[in-house]
Amino acid sequence: MTLITVAPTGAETSKSDVPALPVTLSELVGTAQECEALGASVIHIHVRDADAKPSLDPALLRDTVQAVRAETNLIVQLSTGGAVTDPEAARLAVVDAGPDMGSCTMGTLNFGEDVFMNRWEFIVALHQKMQENGVVPEYEIFDLGHLHALGRLLDKYGLPAGGHVHVDFVLGVPGGAPGTTETLVAFKHALRDLPAGATFSATGVGRSSLPVMLAALSAGGHLRVGMEDTLTYAKGQPVDGNMQLVARAAGFARLAQRPPLTPDEARSMLGIKGR
Repeated sequence: MTLITVAPTGAETSKSDVPALPVTLSELVGTAQECEALGASVIHIHVRDADAKPSLDPALLRDTVQAVRAETNLIVQLSTGGAVTDPEAARLAVVDAGPDMGSCTMGTLNFGEDVFMNRWEFIVALHQKMQENGVVPEYEIFDLGHLHALGRLLDKYGLPAGGHVHVDFVLGVPGGAPGTTETLVAFKHALRDLPAGATFSATGVGRSSLPVMLAALSAGGHLRVGMEDTLTYAKGQPVDGNMQLVARAAGFARLAQRPPLTPDEARSMLGIKGR
């Protein structure tokens, strides 16, 4: 079975450049409903304000969690990464919005022309706050050293809420690990140093979306797709919407004889308490 996460918006793309990007609450909820119907079980959320700018406003985050929960059965995962300029205090406060899951990036990296800062002290604080609040982390891995940092974190500060370790390999970011089959195999091999039973999803950014997706399925991994990471469906063909990307992922998963997990099945795998 395959866990499919949809990341519909992100913090880098502007609505003016990509009109199909869901940025309002109603657009996000509608996207969530359609993607759940097609096979997604987790939604990875970045919120936007009234001007469609990335935001970590606590009220917006709480309203978004409540709205998506009210209209879908999806696992709600909030990004604690925000935009690269967001301060640590605001990123930690994301956990207070009460999501089922939250992202936890395991190291600093060059992110295009910017720097995505994740100091060790911040990673520890985020991990511990998620433990205290019962929020299940998805550890985001942009480079091989991040997996070794995760092993160090778990050894020193204990297992995450729910007890299950799940990581997402984010491949193809300029400044991070490349989005290739060889990279994914190396990353999967490094999972041996994590607690038994650890699972992984993989995200291929931009043109690496297809090779990373196919490699992940063949290696027993799970998938994250969406317009946060991919705006082109094929060469010269812009993405019509997140549903198009989820439908393709679900189709590939079925061809691999690993059909999509339902949200409740995904909760069981990830150690998330039921609603």
